[in-house]
Amino acid sequence: MKFNYRHLKTILKSTLLLSALGFAIASCDDDDDFWDAFIPETDKEPTTTQVEGYVFRPALVPADAANVNQLKVASGFKVAKFAEGLGKPRILAVSSTGFVYASDRDAGIVMLLTDTNKDGVADDKKTVANIKQAHGLTIYKNKMYIAAVNEVYVADMNANGTLGMPKLLIDDLPDGGQHPNRTIAFGPDGKMYLTVGSTCNACPEPNGENATILIANEDGSGRKVFAKGLRNTIGFGWHPETGEMWGMDHGIDWLGDDEQKEEVNQLKMGADYGWPYIYGEGKYNPADRPQGDTTYQQYLQKTTLPSLTYQAHSAPMQMAFYNGAMFPAEYKNDAFVAMRGSWNRSNPVGYKIVRMHFENGKPVRFDDFVTGFLVNSNKAHFARLVGVATHTDGSLLFSDDTNGVIYRVSK
Repeated sequence: MKFNYRHLKTILKSTLLLSALGFAIASCDDDDDFWDAFIPETDKEPTTTQVEGYVFRPALVPADAANVNQLKVASGFKVAKFAEGLGKPRILAVSSTGFVYASDRDAGIVMLLTDTNKDGVADDKKTVANIKQAHGLTIYKNKMYIAAVNEVYVADMNANGTLGMPKLLIDDLPDGGQHPNRTIAFGPDGKMYLTVGSTCNACPEPNGENATILIANEDGSGRKVFAKGLRNTIGFGWHPETGEMWGMDHGIDWLGDDEQKEEVNQLKMGADYGWPYIYGEGKYNPADRPQGDTTYQQYLQKTTLPSLTYQAHSAPMQMAFYNGAMFPAEYKNDAFVAMRGSWNRSNPVGYKIVRMHFENGKPVRFDDFVTGFLVNSNKAHFARLVGVATHTDGSLLFSDDTNGVIYRVSK
């Protein structure tokens, strides 16, 4: 009698699924994955999985005219340099009077850029603050708030766009580790929100403020954890119509080319978004098991899963809801996100600006908005994108911290 291997495999698979072995099987997209990965609920059974990991960093080439001219932008738009020779511009903020600010974490400065003749090109640049590892920027009640690794400062804004002497509000944020880039904003409730990334790729954090978003009063007092289980949420904001808070979280590295996808999360007080144990649409991280007697399934039950996901390793950075008047009406209240680009993937992804469509206040899909920063058959790049902001004239600004350029998209 001949054994039918495929039939036997089916029987065994069904038996395993129906038995009380007490373990879950994660990342099972096809039959082969089923036989390759076993992630039990507890450590009474062995965990086994195999992941292929890659490091590929495209070479850096200049942002010269030839490269910039071949950029692709959505139909009806054009893209050009707003400013260059800026060092390493990161997060952007724009005042109600049209002053453009950019942080440079490595230089420890905040820059002011002005376009005095309104031709879409900055004609003046000056340093307006010197703060070690300055990164996050936001403007609230005509004051500039600046977040560094451990500190938050506030400075008065003068009529000419310069800043007064920064005043220290917070000096004891957790140490940075792998993700030191804090971002900051004020919500519709008048509260200060601060992102604090994880110190590692995936691990239990000894400091409960790491891998979180914090909330505090306007003066920095009363700080507490707003949401946790967030590996590194750089970009976040509030939908202009619903007031709901949304953010994009960075996925875990070293899970393979297509894992962990970047997450779009609706951010709510007290929610746990799963990191480092649960990721994506409820998958188990084989390298990190919930502590104590908690099983993966129990942790999953208290995890808030993403509303939408995006290509793994794209590295979402600053995010801005569009509130300008230059773009067509259908762009209103959608969000733009800077995708910095991959390094932990065999073929590079990201290196672009994307549009996140919202329908009835909820994110539904992504479209490419500006692409072409990968060149030479994807072997090289001339920008890794970080900051995104809407200018008062309705154009979209975004920053690159590799060639020191801020770009402008206009109609």
